[in-house]
Amino acid sequence: MSTDAPDLSGFTGTVTFLGAGNMGGAVLGRLLAAGLPPEHARVTDLADRTRARWEEQGVSTGTDNPEAVRGASVVVLAVKPYLVADVLDEIADELGGDSIVVSLAAGVTLATLESHAGDGVPVVRVMPNTPALVGEGMFVVTAGRDCTAEQLEVVDTLLRACGQTEVVPESQQNAASGLSGSGPAYIFYVADALAEGGVHEGLPRDLAVRLAAQTILGAARMLVESDEPASTLREQVTSPGGSTAVALRLLDEGAVRYRMSAAVSAATRRAGELGA
Repeated sequence: MSTDAPDLSGFTGTVTFLGAGNMGGAVLGRLLAAGLPPEHARVTDLADRTRARWEEQGVSTGTDNPEAVRGASVVVLAVKPYLVADVLDEIADELGGDSIVVSLAAGVTLATLESHAGDGVPVVRVMPNTPALVGEGMFVVTAGRDCTAEQLEVVDTLLRACGQTEVVPESQQNAASGLSGSGPAYIFYVADALAEGGVHEGLPRDLAVRLAAQTILGAARMLVESDEPASTLREQVTSPGGSTAVALRLLDEGAVRYRMSAAVSAATRRAGELGA
């Protein structure tokens, strides 16, 4: 896993984003914040408001996908999964061995990317998540057969401007989607429930929200920085017969642990369906 944030001010290639909605926009915003020169970025999007946002930052925009990818060193597909094949068919004539195609679309396989991008075009399948907005994204990466180690390193460098990266075999991609891709929604769900509990017990809502958010942030930092597994860290907080023990017993009676695990499995299956 790569952890160091790069300085992109010296990046000499051109990065084209086909689509700049929530995920594509988050990644592009972090690239610019990491120093990517705006003149080295291009965006195509059908929404006037989206294009205006990037034009204000000096990024070239438009609606013509083939024109936008012409000469680009990295092409980021940030469109809905069902649009990926059509978009690749549209731009295939402009791609070559020097253009790295990076897909952020859940479930879309390397086989699909390679068959529509064309022979010899290097492709990389990536499962991102929304904390990329604040530079704490998790990007699970799989390179296609024509992607060299040097080209994969280019992609890794760009993504590290937005968070952390992990390279995995493609067989693990859908599970990564179910866990880290959908995972922020699970945490927001928990945060909302914690805050609601605090309000029920008399805390002002704004205070309850802050307590829940900081508690989750602090616990996550402990997980990242500690060598101990989550189960051990949980035990360290749980005194025998104490309030935490009572709370955890209630969660176990409600099968919350099982339901969280089952949620990851359900999201994993759905990621595979989206790719199909």
